[in-house]
Amino acid sequence: MNRKLFATAALTALAALPLRAETFAIDAAHSEVGFQIRHFVSQTRGRFDEFSGTVDMDPKNLPASSVDFKIKAASIDTNQADRDKHLRSPEFFDVEKFPEITFKSKSIKATGKDTYDVTGTLTMHGVSKDITLPVTYLGQVKDPRGNTHAGFSTGITLNRKDYGIVWNQALDGGGVVLGEDVKINIDLETIKKDAAKAGK
Repeated sequence: MNRKLFATAALTALAALPLRAETFAIDAAHSEVGFQIRHFVSQTRGRFDEFSGTVDMDPKNLPASSVDFKIKAASIDTNQADRDKHLRSPEFFDVEKFPEITFKSKSIKATGKDTYDVTGTLTMHGVSKDITLPVTYLGQVKDPRGNTHAGFSTGITLNRKDYGIVWNQALDGGGVVLGEDVKINIDLETIKKDAAKAGK
């Protein structure tokens, strides 16, 4: 094969390769991981203050993307110090033994315009289970400095007992202190990493 034909073949092969995924890092200062659970007869809300992760996103093919997300369990915050201490204890999250809550995606399926089912493994309190998160892609914008931001939102209800978090207390008049279902809402703003920082 002469050089001209070789060069043509090489360019054709390169053109056929899929685009390299772009890595977006979570901007924790503009993101939120919140939850709510029934306490007595109302809802108590809280959040996790420390979390990180990346979305490796192919802008031409979002279902080929991937998500890796970590939460520091000890960063739980319900605006009540004694309650937060109890939540960090072995009766709940046992943060000394299980310091992180993680989610790692396995597959992504489009379900509509800018909506996706993201299936992956959630590990919490030492228990790993596959779940599917309904994610809305909020699009991309560039800030005044030229940085590209992408937004994502999701929510799901989990049964805490599925993850071995079973503490409760019976009430004298009937019922229990806590509900089993926990509603989780996650809103993420991410920033595109440049090639050097992303290690691409």
